[in-house]
Amino acid sequence: MAQGYLSRIALGPVGMRRLFNLYPPFRGAGIRVRHIDPDFRRVTVELRAGLLNRNFVGSHFGGSMFAMADPFYMIMMMRNLGRDYVVWDKAGAIRFLKPGYGTLTARFELTQAAVDEAVARTADGSKYEPVFGVEITDARGIPVAAVEKTLHIRRAGSSRPAAG
Repeated sequence: MAQGYLSRIALGPVGMRRLFNLYPPFRGAGIRVRHIDPDFRRVTVELRAGLLNRNFVGSHFGGSMFAMADPFYMIMMMRNLGRDYVVWDKAGAIRFLKPGYGTLTARFELTQAAVDEAVARTADGSKYEPVFGVEITDARGIPVAAVEKTLHIRRAGSSRPAAG
């Protein structure tokens, strides 16, 4: 999805939310994008418990929890930097803090300072690989997992990242 077909579609936040909510891997996992700010600075995603996303002991399947956090910082940064930048997911990690039951929520926030730093760090053509974090919380607001996403950002037309 990164620099491919979907990044070329000029969808606003409502259209993007609808597209995510129709995306089969999200639908099957019980993931719903609840809100995307008009400036793509805040996104709220929920994961509801269902037959297909519970593990052997009845808590949320960890893969579903990671999937609910996977693409959002990349997309938020892409939309804020614009077409003059290439943004890719570079790495991701999840740390499970406690079993997750019921509806889980992840709230993503991209600050102006983070966007400004990406612009400054890539001004000379260098790559920049910031790390963003988000907590996944249960219905009571208690963290059940912590996710880190590392992005690869560079100005378009700068040297391409090595394959592999």
